[in-house]
Amino acid sequence: MNLSRKTIVVTGASSGIGAEVVRLARFHGATVVGLDRNDPMLSLDGFVKADLSRPDAIDAAVRELPERFDALVNAAGVPGTVDRDIVARVNYLGLRHLTEAVLDRMPAGGSIVNFASILGGEWAARRDAHKQLAATVGFAAGLDWLAANPVPQETCYQFFKEALIVWTFQRSHELFMQRELRMNCVAPGPVFTPILGDFVTMLGRERVEADAGRMKRPAYGDEIAPAVLFLCSDAARWINGVNLPIDGGLAATYV
Repeated sequence: MNLSRKTIVVTGASSGIGAEVVRLARFHGATVVGLDRNDPMLSLDGFVKADLSRPDAIDAAVRELPERFDALVNAAGVPGTVDRDIVARVNYLGLRHLTEAVLDRMPAGGSIVNFASILGGEWAARRDAHKQLAATVGFAAGLDWLAANPVPQETCYQFFKEALIVWTFQRSHELFMQRELRMNCVAPGPVFTPILGDFVTMLGRERVEADAGRMKRPAYGDEIAPAVLFLCSDAARWINGVNLPIDGGLAATYV
């Protein structure tokens, strides 16, 4: 994989899978700028501290990003154990706001990779709601829609990962046709990260034990990062609008 002469912006760069994406991207020759609310714990070519739950903070962060970059990896996210408003803001509305704000900085052939989840796999069951949310324009309009259509706390993580998949499917076609930018999702299963325990709490012991019998083990972050960066590379120049599972085959066991 050759990423030399590419500049990549990675959100959630300070820990977890985002940090693994940073390490591998720099190993393959990319210039990497991280964006996170926490200080970085690894080497970067640039870093912007930002709270992705607030549109004003996102706008301020965008002003500090490079004037041109080739890929955006939206790896930042919070688990469903935090308040549903924060889940909505970080995992969907903030991601969308940041992405739309940087489109003019990305040249033709650029790539956007969004982090969905295996837990977003049932998006079709709520397709109409997700399309309505996707049709809202801007952060504030999205909040207004959610106020009128509240999402239960217990399923908020799944809902916003589903919503992200649907938005990616829809927006990717427009971006590819109008700007020659590609947008895709990756959908990891369980991963050994600092927030793995939050997912055990969120899903409940019974669901976790049922899934454990369907897989070899949770993934390591360095097993997720290569697929993400493949989608950023020129080798994936004709891959657009997909949701790529990276789960050791877990999702396939539900067919």
